[in-house]
Amino acid sequence: PYYIDLNQDVYLQAYLRSSDQNLTIFVDTCVASPDPHDFNTLAYDIIRDGCVRDSSYATYHSPSSHFARFKFNAFEFISRHTLVYLQCELVVCRLGDRSSRCYRGCVSRSKRETSS
Repeated sequence: PYYIDLNQDVYLQAYLRSSDQNLTIFVDTCVASPDPHDFNTLAYDIIRDGCVRDSSYATYHSPSSHFARFKFNAFEFISRHTLVYLQCELVVCRLGDRSSRCYRGCVSRSKRETSS
């Protein structure tokens, strides 16, 4: 466990363990929940599908494409729960592949029209 106070910044780093220097890592989704087994019912999106949902979220420069560094602020959601769990999904892509998920950034899902 990592203990933090309300309104304290939380800094995270993910590292891709690979000798292939032609890979890069991208934070796609990061969600907070008081239930470690349910990140849908009572959850708070920090970033979803590459789209930032929390205004305190920020990325940091990394020394290598194998690192993803970011932070967010401990928010009121945390103050209402004794424990909060994070679940983050990252994507690994070929470095320089502009058509890959890593380079598309925020991906909004289009809504389908329903017919009668």
